[in-house]
Amino acid sequence: MLLIILYAAFIGLGLPSGLLGAAWPSMQVELDAPVYMAGVVAMVISGGTILSTLMADKMTKKIRPGLVVAGGVFFIGISLVGFGMAGSIWLMCLWAIPMGLGSGAVDAVINNYIANNYSSRLMNWLHCFWGFGAMLGPYVMGFFLVRGMGWNAGYLASAVALGVILIAVVASLKQWKSTVQDVSLKSDNINSDKSFVQYARVKGVKYGMLAFFAYCSMEGTAMLWAATFLVEVRGVTVEAAATFSAMFYIGITLGRVTAGFVSNRLGVKRIINVGLGIIVVGVAAIGLPFMPLWGVLTGLVILGLGCAPIFPALMHATPAHFGAENSQALVGMQMASAYTGLTFVPPLFGLLVGALGVGIFPVFLFVFFLMTGAAVVALHKSVA
Repeated sequence: MLLIILYAAFIGLGLPSGLLGAAWPSMQVELDAPVYMAGVVAMVISGGTILSTLMADKMTKKIRPGLVVAGGVFFIGISLVGFGMAGSIWLMCLWAIPMGLGSGAVDAVINNYIANNYSSRLMNWLHCFWGFGAMLGPYVMGFFLVRGMGWNAGYLASAVALGVILIAVVASLKQWKSTVQDVSLKSDNINSDKSFVQYARVKGVKYGMLAFFAYCSMEGTAMLWAATFLVEVRGVTVEAAATFSAMFYIGITLGRVTAGFVSNRLGVKRIINVGLGIIVVGVAAIGLPFMPLWGVLTGLVILGLGCAPIFPALMHATPAHFGAENSQALVGMQMASAYTGLTFVPPLFGLLVGALGVGIFPVFLFVFFLMTGAAVVALHKSVA
């Protein structure tokens, strides 16, 4: 039952990720905001997430992990209410702060819990449920946009879903205390006084952080700008693009379901290499100028399929690479690196769009694919 609750919490974590990109073409017009402000909102969210992921180790040593997750889900839900009621882009930025703080807490604590207590298969399926939530986001937003109810209604409906998940997390608190080993408490006296700088000096940690940064830069750019690429380069309507942008989430969700069945057998290195190979195909399908629209949409699915196993595999390997006693701190640092990519790279792409046009979308993705591959190779050599 606790595992089901963890999966439900990750649906709630993923749901807001799919809302902003799908809603932005409509929000930009209604709020009279520059195109790059989507990146600014995402940057504020990620900034809060970086802070809370870095604090996750200390929070779980002072507060039970279940309470940290419950507080994070509450913050996400309140932020969605604020987004739904916001009448200006600056209010959106304000409500993005608790969104980031809550998301980071949920993400770091649950990832560490799964990495230390469950199999690689279940880690992939955890992130599959994140993908399911993220996939639902564009469909929820598209549902309300097509019916003329506006993007505000999409955010408020999503807030209701987070309220239900919060009730489930609170109801599971006793199970957090009794049915799963609390690794963060178990390791209180082991390396508890290490600083972030000392952790970063551990062999391989820097390459792991770079891999998370590069991968999430690629994933975050795809999530935020796919709909805009379809509208401005492929001539798709705003309403259709909101729904079509879900193709990436469909791919990442299906990929994580599949990876769950094979990850224990293939191992971390093989499944990451397979994912990287699939990404190349997806980026090519999106970027080839003669590709018909159905081919581009298929490319978004393939891109999602390739991305699917990389983050869960790297995360689940953290205790094996660096020791269970260090895992919560290093999971937090890796998550902070991941969200640093999400914080700065999608806004950077937004600035480049102003100068070069959104047509550079596939080239930009390919650059961060190369960076991800190089970092993964260096990480595996370091911990071999």
